[in-house]
Amino acid sequence: MQKSTKAALLSALIFPGAGHMYLKKYVRGILLFAVSSLALYSLIAKTVESALQIVDKIQSSYVEPDVAALIELVAKQLTDTGHGVMSLDFALAIFTLCWLIGIIDSYRVGSVLEKNGLKIHLNGTAKEPRYRLGR
Repeated sequence: MQKSTKAALLSALIFPGAGHMYLKKYVRGILLFAVSSLALYSLIAKTVESALQIVDKIQSSYVEPDVAALIELVAKQLTDTGHGVMSLDFALAIFTLCWLIGIIDSYRVGSVLEKNGLKIHLNGTAKEPRYRLGR
């Protein structure tokens, strides 16, 4: 399997930035990983906060633990906190964008490295292969 394909699969199936780390492009990989992690943290934090508010309302007998009542409560909570929905949408958009950038860019970088015949060294530098003449 080609390095470009492996890098794209790593970014697609593991986490954004994994393909860049595989290609020894550490700055891009860490940047994608950090931005994606912050967006994912924001998504999880807002979701847990909303879930805890709903649990508090159920425990205080404000709402019966009935499916229809819970659906209505969730819908009401989403409409009451409009800014929360907007931040969730923004975080989801950032996370999705990072994921797509990670896949596309790691494939592109891998293809360029393969096309140029460059070998990737452990220190992150790329050097052209040496050709032997004779013998």
